[in-house]
Amino acid sequence: MGIDGGGSNLRVVVATPDLQVVGESHAGTVNPSVIGREASAMLIRQHMQTAIEKAHLQPADIRAVGIGVAGASADHSADWLDEVVREITPNARICPSADQEIALVGAHGKREGLLILAGTGSVAYGINPAGEAAVVGGWGYLLGDEGSGYWLGLSALKAVAQASERRAEATTLAKILLNQLNLAKPRDLIRWLYAEQRHAEIAQFAPLVLAQAEAGDAVAHQLVQEAVDQLVGHIVALREILNFPDAPIAFAGGLLAHPNVLSLALCSQLGLPAIPVPKYPPVMGAVLLALDLLAQKEKEQ
Repeated sequence: MGIDGGGSNLRVVVATPDLQVVGESHAGTVNPSVIGREASAMLIRQHMQTAIEKAHLQPADIRAVGIGVAGASADHSADWLDEVVREITPNARICPSADQEIALVGAHGKREGLLILAGTGSVAYGINPAGEAAVVGGWGYLLGDEGSGYWLGLSALKAVAQASERRAEATTLAKILLNQLNLAKPRDLIRWLYAEQRHAEIAQFAPLVLAQAEAGDAVAHQLVQEAVDQLVGHIVALREILNFPDAPIAFAGGLLAHPNVLSLALCSQLGLPAIPVPKYPPVMGAVLLALDLLAQKEKEQ
């Protein structure tokens, strides 16, 4: 079984050892930093059960589970990840990981290379040939997530607020974002923004910023270029930390999975001829980690 709890979506798959998916289930975010650990655990377990049922199997049939969840890296939440999974599959070998690690393993098909992820949040992750791993970014929306969907969305809201007071250049983002939110004037953003947790909604503004940048809005274009610079900075730092200057690079996350003004500009600045195509999605990276763990345990016996 592989479990991918990205910033915005959960995907659970049951697969055979030759990577044929026989059951799967999907949901929205399970990031415990956003919805809380109790709600996150409940959703993960629910969709584990659904995937097993769709595979026409029993929980005891699952031999190994790989799991990576945004906001719950194995570095600090391995015990919690183990506990969540073990309740449903008590007989399985469990490989707690992180959302960026399963994305890297899926993209490269092995635990080696670099990954730059920009979706709701952002992070760069790498593993060098010696097996040493390092993370740059991944601090969450309060401390970091530069170049992410949330960062772009919040930057757009700030640009609209400042432009309304002539502290910044006028932008087409003002009319578009206000219409999107059904608000009459920029200061109505105050009431909307602080009424409740808006993390996911703010991240969803990112495609609007990309579209306006492509349409020629100078402010939106500048925000996209700043996002690209931030993501390139993550990769530069990671190469240096890992002493891996020629590392292959993979892209992940909703902002980088398809051609757009951001992903293509990032390719250009990194010297890539095209957007890297991952070998497998992150959830299959979790499956690969589960298979590796199973193989290691069988060798030891």
